[in-house]
Amino acid sequence: MTSLHVASGASRGRKIGAGTSAAGSAAQQRSFHKVDINERIKQQLAGDRVLLYMKGSPDFPQCGFSARVVAALKACGTTFTHVNILEDSELREGLKRYSNWPTYPQLYVAGELIGGADIVEQMFRSGELQELIGTPQT
Repeated sequence: MTSLHVASGASRGRKIGAGTSAAGSAAQQRSFHKVDINERIKQQLAGDRVLLYMKGSPDFPQCGFSARVVAALKACGTTFTHVNILEDSELREGLKRYSNWPTYPQLYVAGELIGGADIVEQMFRSGELQELIGTPQT
């Protein structure tokens, strides 16, 4: 398998048919800041089976790499949650340390880091991504 699986943890957002935001309300955001960043990340990862930390949102990605991962997930027809890491600098920096992965986007499935755009696209082309997330291959 071409994916990179790393022990993980998390924070969460809202579900979108094929992409949901994990940002939460202002009150939720304030309460998250009282929790250690690693605990926030673990909570997010525990809350959603398919979670994408990205720049922007599925409807308005703020970088080409994020757009490529969103496209692969949408092509799979899977429901996923997203977190816009541009809205939270503490999370953006903390997740890099937590995952030992310096770039975004970062796709997690069942709490495990799968990788970034290149890995996700390669897995999609080979059918591994569909198999991992439980959707039929196209």
